[in-house]
Amino acid sequence: MIQRREKVVVTTAIALWLCCSSIALAQRQESSSNASPNPLEITTPDPLLPRPNQPLSPQERQSLATALDQLNIQAQAQLAAGNSIGAFEIWNRELRLRRALGALAEVQALGRVGAIAWSENETTQVQIITRRLQAIQQQAQSQPTVDLTLLRSLGYAYQQVRSPQQAIEVYKQILALERQAQNTVAADNTLRTIAELHLSWFDYSQAAKSYEELRNLANTRGNRVSEVTYLQQLAYIYDRARQYQQAITVKQRLADLYLNEAQFTQVPALRLAIASDYQALGQTQQAFENYQEAYASAWSLRQYARAGDALRRLIVLYRSQGQFAEALQTSQILLEADNKAANFYGLMNTYDQIGQIHLQNGDENAALTAFEQGLAIAQQLQYQQPYFTQQIQQIQQQLAQ
Repeated sequence: MIQRREKVVVTTAIALWLCCSSIALAQRQESSSNASPNPLEITTPDPLLPRPNQPLSPQERQSLATALDQLNIQAQAQLAAGNSIGAFEIWNRELRLRRALGALAEVQALGRVGAIAWSENETTQVQIITRRLQAIQQQAQSQPTVDLTLLRSLGYAYQQVRSPQQAIEVYKQILALERQAQNTVAADNTLRTIAELHLSWFDYSQAAKSYEELRNLANTRGNRVSEVTYLQQLAYIYDRARQYQQAITVKQRLADLYLNEAQFTQVPALRLAIASDYQALGQTQQAFENYQEAYASAWSLRQYARAGDALRRLIVLYRSQGQFAEALQTSQILLEADNKAANFYGLMNTYDQIGQIHLQNGDENAALTAFEQGLAIAQQLQYQQPYFTQQIQQIQQQLAQ
């Protein structure tokens, strides 16, 4: 009897579930059937185009273009007044009618309105425009002869609606056509656009591939200015991607180019960056060598602040290796660099660092002297005086015991 009741309950539950599912499905179907039509596919005759699907005379084309420009102005006014719904209704009307002026005019308008829709967070409108761009792209690619001007406009329109992958797909097709026609200048510009698109969407791997290709092309042609530009971009990309070995290779090439072109002032910063990359890789000896080169080259160029940066990192590295004598010796050079750079905050911190190293070595008297010198500067700067005072008092108490 109990089993029979359980069966009844289960059967009833299943029936209710099926019923609810049917109702939900019907509601979804009804919702789908009642959904608003695509505003770009409305076929209702428009007063501005009384003879749809008929060729326009030059005068009619000009009149229509002028009228559509006025619609754009009206839409902008509506948006400025806070009526975004009314604005995009006008823009959609404009976009429908732009078809009569040809694919290029339509794509340019789609990109313009799409950029506004994206900035206004009108997601549905962006999707509608993107789908229309895809339809135009498919139609253009099915033609026996590809219209490069239209493709370039499509690529830019995809950028405007923030569809990078679709834009890159179009630009790759353009690149292939330009190379086939041996249009080197245009091909380089397109490849650069592809690289910039990858980079703007943080696709470092693909951006690096494109910039490496550009760099190789510039190197082959002996175009040193362009090669430097692409190497700088690659250094940035590899830094962001934390690909330290690739970053070192690129920065070393940059340093060589700067030296060959007698642009010596650029070298210290690169040596400093290379040293940091080696340190990140755990290659301590190479890091030491490059920090020392960065300091030496910066000092010779009177870049005392840069020399100070290199010396500070050298001191940290020496201390991490337990080389306290070298750290102290380098700290004395750093004091001179800070003085020459008029870096008083740096000078104060250097005395603090010297004091800490002496404490590690157990030389409390030398540490006390360093902290007192640091306090004198802290008093001038009116900064961190309590810290130095506390350090001095602690040492004095230890010495008094």
